[in-house]
Amino acid sequence: MSIALEQISKHYDGTAAVNDVTVDIAEGEFFVLLGPSGSGKSTLLRAIAGLTTIDHGRIVLHGRDVSSVPAKDRQVGFVFQNYALFRHMTIADNIEFALRARRVRVNERRRRRAELLALVALEGMDNRLPAELSGGQQQRVAVARALAHEPRVLLLDEPFGALDARIRDELRRAIREIQRAVGITTILVTHDQEEAFTMADRLGVMDRGRLQEVGEPRALYTVPRTRFVATFLGAANLLLGHDDGGGVRIGDSVFRPNRRSSPATVNGTEATIVIRPEDIAIAHEDESAYPHPIGTAAVTELEFVGSSERIRLKVTSSDHLQSALSPDAGAFTIEASRNAHDSETFPLVSGQPVAFGAKRIHVLSTRISTMRLIAGTEAAGKQLRESVLVRDLADRMHIVPSVRVTGADGKDPLLSGLAVVALEDGQGLAGAVRVLQAGACQVLAIGNGERPVERLLIYTQPSRPARDGALSAAGSLLRHMNIDATLLVRADERFMYGRRYRYLLDIRESALRVHGVDVRTESFRGNIVHELALRLRSSATTLLLVGVTSTASGRVLIDGLGKLVSREACAAILLTSARGEPEQRPVWPEFRRYAVARGAVARKTSSCKARFAADRNPAGARLPGG
Repeated sequence: MSIALEQISKHYDGTAAVNDVTVDIAEGEFFVLLGPSGSGKSTLLRAIAGLTTIDHGRIVLHGRDVSSVPAKDRQVGFVFQNYALFRHMTIADNIEFALRARRVRVNERRRRRAELLALVALEGMDNRLPAELSGGQQQRVAVARALAHEPRVLLLDEPFGALDARIRDELRRAIREIQRAVGITTILVTHDQEEAFTMADRLGVMDRGRLQEVGEPRALYTVPRTRFVATFLGAANLLLGHDDGGGVRIGDSVFRPNRRSSPATVNGTEATIVIRPEDIAIAHEDESAYPHPIGTAAVTELEFVGSSERIRLKVTSSDHLQSALSPDAGAFTIEASRNAHDSETFPLVSGQPVAFGAKRIHVLSTRISTMRLIAGTEAAGKQLRESVLVRDLADRMHIVPSVRVTGADGKDPLLSGLAVVALEDGQGLAGAVRVLQAGACQVLAIGNGERPVERLLIYTQPSRPARDGALSAAGSLLRHMNIDATLLVRADERFMYGRRYRYLLDIRESALRVHGVDVRTESFRGNIVHELALRLRSSATTLLLVGVTSTASGRVLIDGLGKLVSREACAAILLTSARGEPEQRPVWPEFRRYAVARGAVARKTSSCKARFAADRNPAGARLPGG
């Protein structure tokens, strides 16, 4: 790899501007960092260039660790948004500046300058001053100056922001041609989606200091993994589907998406569905919207935008047709778009009733689709809604929490998504356990709801934690919360014979690959409750995330955690069960490591295979206390 970033973090005044960013960029690749303002893009770029120090992690350029190397020795070229040309110097002097600082001979400087001016199509402008050039020409000079000392990496920090649309489009093509001609590894930072789509070989989407997703532009647009990426990369309709085993039901149709590229819901009941506006089909009210009819709606707004028409439809909610943003709302809006031919063939007017359907859908692989606050009274539910953690999660996940008032048994027929309860004084986790027994797959028990969460501690019971729902839930949380996360791993027999660090790396790699979350792993020996008690005594407000599977050990763990939260100040505990987790088939490389770690013969014996499969697939286990 040309560039390898490993868990890069940078804090300002206790707030993470960049939080555990890990990504590999190939030799000669044009990589784009895309995200809203304040997401950490420029901070990460400046850290690569050496203009900003990092608090944690490692930066490797072409196999060389440059985390502590000065900027001038990193072989990096940097192009700033405001050009940063020397106004009193000619174009020739600007381009030769880096070469002169490196004491390159005059003849070599002139030869290199002539090559670069030809490359950026500015031949014959050597003796002009920057003020005598247009904005696009000045940016070309900035690119030429960045390439003068033949760097191995080129970094572009929003270089087109100050240019008008026509010049910006021309300069994009020019820089892409220059990058291909030179073959230099390039990272571009931008908040312009069109710019990212047209220039990137791959792009990474950042938000709140975290790298949300990385992939090819078309793949991120058509099959995103998170709500943020789905809504940030163009318009998107988010609907709540229900998995009935044979597919995902939305309105009048059952969709059977590709499970490999679009995995179904992980909690067994709900799924967040993405439908792009161009994939909405519209027909007469008494007709069927081909190919998959969903329901009926009323046209509320029409916008003519030249080559296409934008349409907003008002839809009435029903049992099988709900918005994923606000499931309990009586009505919601869907956005659609049509080309000019369809608009002329079937003209619409405001207020007209129509039938609508979907040509294509995508199921997000997120564990948290909705948030339901479980309380004994409306007042208690309102108090939960006003807690800092609930408000923060709801705002960042674009979810409107709903309140469910229950009886003393805590039972409720709608416990999909994330159930939220209060930690009651003297009862520990009894309320959360009741909700788990009633059918929830994940319950957030809130204790101190007045302080914002500063860190996440994760512990999961199964021997293969990357396959458990705890890390899936952690992935959903960490994509939206700018906090540090640590996965605690018990130092058992897997740590014998010098395999400790390999096992920790395996867990981290699996968490990143399967759940899209990069966590720091730490091992411990002894009792997990005692370990958590030691860590909770720090001043940082902590959210505990615990994965529970088997009955006996789960009950002991729950009891210990209940006593712990009664003694220590804890913001909240998120309990996840294995119910609804997809079954994983044992594979030979993992079985081999399993057998060797236990001193067994590394062959496919039936008894060892049975134990391996049981550890890998705890989904059939009963819930604690159930």
